[in-house]
Amino acid sequence: MSTAQALSAPQNALVKMGLSRDIDLALHLPYRYEDETRIVALRDARDGDTVQVEGTVTDNHVAYRPRRQLVVTIDDGTGACVLRFFSFYPSQQKALAVGNRILARGEIKGGLFGRQMVHPVCKPAGGELPQALTPVYPTTAALPQAYLRKAVVSGLARADLSETVPAPLLPQFGLQPAWTLREALAFLHHPGPDTPLAALEDRSHPAWQRLKAEELLAQQLSQLHSKRERDRLRAPVLRTRPGGLHEQLLAALPFALTAAQRRVGEEIAADLARPVPMHRLLQGDVGSGKTVVAALAAAIAIDAGWQCALMAPTEILAEQHFRKLVGWLEPLLAPLGRSVAWLTGGQRKKERGAMLDALASGEAALVVGTHAVIQEQVQFRALGLAIIDEQHRFGVEQRLALRGKAGSGSGGAHDGEGANEAPESPGPLEPHLLMMSATPIPRTLAMSYYADLDVSTIDELPPGRTPVVTKVVADSRREEVIERIRAQVDQGRQVYWVCPLIEESEALDLRNATATHEELAAALPGVQVGLLHSRMPAAEKKAVMALFAGGRMGVLVATTVIEVGVDVPNASLMVIEHAERFGLSQLHQLRGRVGRGAAASACVLLYSAGDNGRLGETARARLKAMAETGDGFEIARRDLEIRGPGEFLGARQSGAPLLRFADLASDTGLLQAARALAPQMLDRFPEQADRHVQRWLGGKSEYLKA
Repeated sequence: MSTAQALSAPQNALVKMGLSRDIDLALHLPYRYEDETRIVALRDARDGDTVQVEGTVTDNHVAYRPRRQLVVTIDDGTGACVLRFFSFYPSQQKALAVGNRILARGEIKGGLFGRQMVHPVCKPAGGELPQALTPVYPTTAALPQAYLRKAVVSGLARADLSETVPAPLLPQFGLQPAWTLREALAFLHHPGPDTPLAALEDRSHPAWQRLKAEELLAQQLSQLHSKRERDRLRAPVLRTRPGGLHEQLLAALPFALTAAQRRVGEEIAADLARPVPMHRLLQGDVGSGKTVVAALAAAIAIDAGWQCALMAPTEILAEQHFRKLVGWLEPLLAPLGRSVAWLTGGQRKKERGAMLDALASGEAALVVGTHAVIQEQVQFRALGLAIIDEQHRFGVEQRLALRGKAGSGSGGAHDGEGANEAPESPGPLEPHLLMMSATPIPRTLAMSYYADLDVSTIDELPPGRTPVVTKVVADSRREEVIERIRAQVDQGRQVYWVCPLIEESEALDLRNATATHEELAAALPGVQVGLLHSRMPAAEKKAVMALFAGGRMGVLVATTVIEVGVDVPNASLMVIEHAERFGLSQLHQLRGRVGRGAAASACVLLYSAGDNGRLGETARARLKAMAETGDGFEIARRDLEIRGPGEFLGARQSGAPLLRFADLASDTGLLQAARALAPQMLDRFPEQADRHVQRWLGGKSEYLKA
């Protein structure tokens, strides 16, 4: 019999919930408490209160109208109360027999027929009352509260809760020294009856502060350790040179860089000139000009005799980058006998073979593509710089695979002038890594989950971008929106109409987009209305995008495949259908497809309320934020408030420990203290630092290193 089979159902449930170590059980905290320490007289109980009463059963019968139910009446001498059970067992009916004295705990409600409790928790009266509040833990159907409570008590007793934060460092957190980790956990599992529930629920109690501080410290230690490990690796030294490719590209660009683009370009160039791998996140709002910054970084790598790879999550985005990079770099590379390669999954075998050969020989200085770039058969002569766009869409494994494509690492990929020599290194060289994101990361998130990254921010838009007016419109006004589209097309403008992806069914997505396409084609005679969705063959997608980009198609109905990377300056109106189904950062990305030219642009968020005619609270907050601001950083801040960190981390979080106790919005002070403390602890108390990370993160810290 296997170990898994030998375990009972509750034991299996514990393992599935990640509660396999004693410390995991000790750190599994209640989400609420029940007060079973006192008995309230019925005359003193107020409607809506959850109370425990003690009384004698005076009536017990099964009623059949309006539905079958067990009705029990108890009296405590100060008043009577009816207990109703809509599902019950014979044993329960017997335990509540007339004459029995019982404890009943539940919410008191007044009504036409007097006071009542529905499905209260009942047990025989007598015996001592608990001395502490009763914990209620997050659990699953296979794991009863009673079993989990016992497991937590024994885990708490067995766990090694010796102090890992050195005493000299604790005052820097501003914590009360009276609360050790052991005391904080013992208290939070079984707080005394006089503890204010508000301080437990809002996590402001000193015991909670102790736990949040330790959790944030573990995260900061893990991130700092991985950053230091990476700083021990070696990368090619890539320097700019007078009159080199970098200067030539700057001179050839048909526009001047913004001050922000110049600043981040210099930060990246300084990183590339160091012998340790760059690990930098380039963030900037939609349309801020990240691609040209990436092109200048690629020019430095290529001029130094190394190759560069740019990987994007979708073919449309990859092709957008490819077109721009070919336009800027090919004229400069051709005289050197170098080229820009293109790699995607849908390529013909012959074309793909030619690209692979060009990469392996070093003739291709730069490759642009999708996940195809990291496939096993792709071999570089010497990869010096890897660029990942929309990095949160890629998993840890995919980013590691691209970093592992370093090639021979000799520094002589191209024997042209200016090839920099690679430093002496005991092992293969790591490529520099530049990650790009149009979803700006709020500062507190950058300080915590991206603490191991250097962050560069393009915080201004290029001149000529027009502000986009955002309107929130109910689906009942759909006809007015179609009229607005007709007016835009009559003025020679173009329009996007985006339909949501319905995760459960690609067929539904298709039907939704196809029906909208047919509706708009019928409503707009004489206008070419195109359709673009994820299941179309690549060649067909390409043809549709070419018609729209060339101005020959007036309206493009699409699923979110156009979310990033589509640049049509003549498009002035974006309609997002079922806008309530989209995340805030995704709505902002979609809105960024318009306002790219001189024409006044607008984004219509078409929403459909639920069956009750009302929008959910989260959806309302998102749409309100979109209407109120066009600033990507403000959008990101509100998205963090609404949805929490997961949205920003994307695939990086697969297994990464999202904070369980600390809250990035309200615990900034503790986060800053943890950041300051982590390097001191790693330098002065390395063994305790290691124990601390193991206690809080176990093996999960590996996920934070990519």
